[in-house]
Amino acid sequence: MAISDPARPAPPPAPLLSPDLDRLGVTLQDGVGTIRVWSAHADWLELVIFDPTDLDWITDKVPMRLVGGGVWEATTPLLRPGVRYAVRTSGPPGPGNVFNRRTLLLEPYSRGLQSAGFEDWRSVVIDGSFDWGGVAKPSVPLDRTVIYEGHVKGLTKRHPDIPPALHGTYAGLAHPAMIEHFQTLGVTSVELLPVHAFASEPRLLQLGLTNYWGYNTLNFFTPHAAYATEAARRDGPEAVLREFKGMVRLLHEAGLEVILDVVYNHTSEEGLGGPRSSLRGLDNRAYYRQQDDGTYIDLTGCGNAVDTATDAAARLVLDSLRYWANDVQIDGFRFDLAATLGRDANHVFTPEHPLLRAILDDPALQGVKTIAEPWDVGMGGWQTGNFGRGWSEWNDRYRDRVRNFWLSDIDYGRRASVPPVGIGGLANRLAGSANTFSEERGPLASVNFVTAHDGFTLNDLVSYDVKHNLSNGEQNRDGADTNRSFNHGAEGPTDDPTVLATRRKAMRNLLGTLLLSAGIPMLTAGDEFARTQRGNNNAYCHDSPLTWLKWEHEPWQRDLFAHVQRLIRLRQENPALRPIRFERLNRRTPSASDMDWYDEHGETMSADRWGNPSHRTLQYVAASTPEREAFNRILLIVHGIERPVDVTLPEIAGVSRYVSLWCSADETPDRAPETHAPGATVPMIATSMHLFRAE
Repeated sequence: MAISDPARPAPPPAPLLSPDLDRLGVTLQDGVGTIRVWSAHADWLELVIFDPTDLDWITDKVPMRLVGGGVWEATTPLLRPGVRYAVRTSGPPGPGNVFNRRTLLLEPYSRGLQSAGFEDWRSVVIDGSFDWGGVAKPSVPLDRTVIYEGHVKGLTKRHPDIPPALHGTYAGLAHPAMIEHFQTLGVTSVELLPVHAFASEPRLLQLGLTNYWGYNTLNFFTPHAAYATEAARRDGPEAVLREFKGMVRLLHEAGLEVILDVVYNHTSEEGLGGPRSSLRGLDNRAYYRQQDDGTYIDLTGCGNAVDTATDAAARLVLDSLRYWANDVQIDGFRFDLAATLGRDANHVFTPEHPLLRAILDDPALQGVKTIAEPWDVGMGGWQTGNFGRGWSEWNDRYRDRVRNFWLSDIDYGRRASVPPVGIGGLANRLAGSANTFSEERGPLASVNFVTAHDGFTLNDLVSYDVKHNLSNGEQNRDGADTNRSFNHGAEGPTDDPTVLATRRKAMRNLLGTLLLSAGIPMLTAGDEFARTQRGNNNAYCHDSPLTWLKWEHEPWQRDLFAHVQRLIRLRQENPALRPIRFERLNRRTPSASDMDWYDEHGETMSADRWGNPSHRTLQYVAASTPEREAFNRILLIVHGIERPVDVTLPEIAGVSRYVSLWCSADETPDRAPETHAPGATVPMIATSMHLFRAE
């Protein structure tokens, strides 16, 4: 038995891409397994093997030896597919060290997990072989990407055309009924809320609730077993992984990408005093950000923050991405609280952080979509627009401006007779947010969204002025207080036909803005048919009908679906709506859109009109500068005041007519095609949009 030596110096850290950090985890070759685990401060590591049926019964122990760079290694024929195992470690006492040689720990690179009881887990050796059948990734170009953000369980739990045995599962998500929905709607990429193995916090369990969203990761390499079918769970972790890969293969066959929402910024070990299941027990000081006295630096609001300034911790993230992108064929990643991942040893964000650069430059990750949630809760945590070239970012400025224009500004205008601001801010967002993202990065750096998994649904956004979160068990304190929502005259459900009609139009305006803006649109699952969470804007803890999608719809909901379907199709058919680059003044830029702006009289917008709150009517003309597609030009009228206006269509060289494509004033998107001459007058009802193709 090794004796702890407090004076033993820690080995120097290994660089992020050092060979010392290669092949961590378990590798199998010729009937023998090798396990490699990193811990810079440990003085002893041991591999523990368990009985396959009694996970409390230790059958073998194998000592591990230090081989350099903080890596401990053991090679043994005991490691073979299906074997349950854990590691134990000890190390010197001191600030930040919490070693306990009796604690059984998950090996961080585990491809399979099995529960041995509450907060008690075993790693499982996985073979991982799978026949992809020659199915390749769809590789959807960024400018044609339309993201659909949803929850594996919530999408299918109540679907009447999916067999009950597949409800809420990976297999259910790839069922023909779901694929038909995605394809009929027209989305290209399904973004799944966290599917890495996760755990519910004890606090929630005590309240009879659960962590439904999954932002509480237990392990970065293992799919969450609860989303697999009962048959797969019964057959074990190998079958769970096989079902997950089968889902990916079927979605790829249908031309649909799979993007994962990944949570690398913190883990389920929470703050000090929380579970000690893996990283904390292996090397707490190195894996989590801390003060000199061992106090955690919580940049995430979840109790801990993974210290990606430690090369081995950053390499853990990089290797996890490599695994999912290659072995599991995932098409892209949305990085939760990505600002935390880009903080240096002084806990300051830098876009040149070695991990952020490695994610973009790694040959094993080429072609993978990388989307940052560009903030965290620490000092200097709001970094929208500051990630480097190659990253796309959730654009919260877009969300806020669009909500303001169509909702809170209208609410203000009803009370003050005039909205608070003009149309200039919205125009910038329509055109790709050039004031947020650099010319080098272009409009595709912006992931545009109006709603997401957190916050109000689209329906609730136009139906509630305030949140209604009492069922979360925190006396309505949780969830955002500033929602930029507007109930249009009644809080929540109402029978008032005028309020309901205005709400429906508001939803069409929000969806029209989202799907006709330059950038990458993200639609939240269920918004296409106006699902509600009854005013709960933080439903992370509800695994119930509140959060599961309902698939039986009223006629007006089917009409809304048809609008979204039409808008996505028009986006794909009109390249002027999806530029790759920003235009440059007085200079032709390939794959940009030349943009011109007119007022309701068909005259070029004057400087004073942009900020004048009394003049919120705009005609936006975008003409493509194609490299691969035919020339295209569109005209979009945006009218943001609650009174009608007659709009004179602009007279533009080369344009002989305007063909009507879509109008938010319509309850159904099936009006007969209309053609208008330049200079003609088009009536616009209060707060509405109208899209034309300029020919």
